[in-house]
Amino acid sequence: MTPTRTRALDAAIDLVGTEGLRSLTHARVDERADLPKGTTSNYFRTRAALLTGTVDAIVEREMSEVGVLAPTSADDLVDALCRLIDYTTVANRTVTAARLVLFLEASHDPALREALARGRTAMEASAVSAFHRLGARDPQTAATAVMACAEGVILHRIARWDTTDPRPTFTLVVRAALN
Repeated sequence: MTPTRTRALDAAIDLVGTEGLRSLTHARVDERADLPKGTTSNYFRTRAALLTGTVDAIVEREMSEVGVLAPTSADDLVDALCRLIDYTTVANRTVTAARLVLFLEASHDPALREALARGRTAMEASAVSAFHRLGARDPQTAATAVMACAEGVILHRIARWDTTDPRPTFTLVVRAALN
């Protein structure tokens, strides 16, 4: 990715994550990224292309920063999940808020839904692998349950500024998945 394209996408993520979807225009991205007028539209001709590019950038960024789950015990997995929640809702809050805004938009936009599904598939594969290593009888269902739980905790932290400790919740879900 070119530095200019990266700057435009970083600005798009920042706009959506701090001001909502209506703020995402080519002109606003140019302004936020301190790019010459028209630069963003050179890379993303339509709003749909800009939305999809933003989703792809979020997925790429999150997958490279979150990495693969490789726990050696249930407690190790709970620790990793708690770190993930803290990372996504504190250090990476704006990106996470943008992702959640785009989740809702994806309910009306098949192209966005497909782009978001790629990221979920990769994350889910990591969770399935982790539960398989830990000896879950049904790693797929275990991964689905823990991911639904994590998504709910993340949503509450972003939308409600909820600071409830997720450890007891994850401990319950992980232990249930391994029994």
